[in-house]
Amino acid sequence: MPWYDDFDALAAARFPDLEVLREEPLARHTTFRVGGPARRMVRPASEAACAALLDAAWTAGWPLLMLGNGSNLLAADEGLDALVVHTGRLDGLERTGERTVRAQAGVSLARLASFAQREGLEGLAFAHGIPGSLGGAVCMNAGAYGGELSQVVTAAEAWMPGRGAVRLAGEALAFGYRRSAFSGQRGAVLAAEFLLEPGDPDEIRAAMEALGRRRREKQPLELPSAGSVFKRPQGHFAGALIEQCGLKGTRVGGAQVSEKHAGFIVNTGGATSADVLGLIREVQRVVKEKTGVELEPEVRIVP
Repeated sequence: MPWYDDFDALAAARFPDLEVLREEPLARHTTFRVGGPARRMVRPASEAACAALLDAAWTAGWPLLMLGNGSNLLAADEGLDALVVHTGRLDGLERTGERTVRAQAGVSLARLASFAQREGLEGLAFAHGIPGSLGGAVCMNAGAYGGELSQVVTAAEAWMPGRGAVRLAGEALAFGYRRSAFSGQRGAVLAAEFLLEPGDPDEIRAAMEALGRRRREKQPLELPSAGSVFKRPQGHFAGALIEQCGLKGTRVGGAQVSEKHAGFIVNTGGATSADVLGLIREVQRVVKEKTGVELEPEVRIVP
């Protein structure tokens, strides 16, 4: 019996209220707008239900993938024979103290930053234009314009394989450049807590708007992409290296190195996952050949 038949039986018996999508195209759920169907996609409505489902899936040995806004994911054209746990319904967001905020995994960074601004709390302006949701952003310690989530996240409620629902705080979060204790599917973030500073809402809004203008001027926001494709190599900037190698505008099928920002690969229309992956590999090859620098993808490639 295939794993998804076992899942269907378990979901009906133990999770009757669980939203289940069968053969759901991942292109609908990723910012690249590419990717074939997920065998099963589920959308838990609470942290407890999500943790219980992940426990059951891990115990049964089913293939798993956590998915939020899909802004850092390249999914294969053939689809994914896995249980995709979508955090979109985990959208709780609240102020919990004079300087603290708690947000669930499915809350977008844009919504989180706007909420903090309205509450007169600063420290999240950098995150307003990052197109991801909280769970994945904490997992990869997302950042921009000198800010990172590690600077403001103090604790996370999470699910860890073999441990179930846990709370990690401080050094246990193991934040580093584009990594955390949850990297490499070592767990799933369910919610996070933030410690922010009091600030003037108008000044915070002005800072967010200024960063928004910088993004619109320099980034190809008008086309589907996954943001910066490569991690920043030590001592270099990926986009500058790619431009230096004359790769702006290079295409594979419908995928193109952006003419506006060489650190982005965009879907110009009709791109496949294979197109994007082929272009990533070509950029890596040329940059390595011409500069000696190995570019490491920041975007997660599955499977």
